[in-house]
Amino acid sequence: MVPSPLALLLALGAAATALAEPLRFVDCGSVEGSIQEVNVSPCPTQPCLLHKGTFYSVNVTFVSKTESHGSQARVYGELLHVDIPFPIPEPDGCKSGIQCPILKGYSYSYLNKLPVKSDYPNIKLIVKWELIDDQDQMLFCWKIPVEIT
Repeated sequence: MVPSPLALLLALGAAATALAEPLRFVDCGSVEGSIQEVNVSPCPTQPCLLHKGTFYSVNVTFVSKTESHGSQARVYGELLHVDIPFPIPEPDGCKSGIQCPILKGYSYSYLNKLPVKSDYPNIKLIVKWELIDDQDQMLFCWKIPVEIT
């Protein structure tokens, strides 16, 4: 029996949804925004297994509580309560899916990539991701557990 195109489409949709499940995250100080959803793909289970030499897609949906001409991302690996800067290719939020200026009360989808360099150690830690407005206030801040392998 040959599956129908609709059955194939539904199966593919279910598989894509499984890879983009919203993550359980800890809000770590979103003052000027309200996080609606955080997705890291692929990350079907938590802690997210991050493989060296790979890029992961990050999508954060949030509602701004302020106006801002720009935004900057800061990413850290938190280990033993110490924040270690984690460089990302594009820290400018206005070049990462957000149309600037950011307006109060509007919903935004922040899109970026998380590179996992080959020389990172195999370690369990917390990824902390902040998006800062032009007044140095947090539009969002979230944390998730990861394991680099």
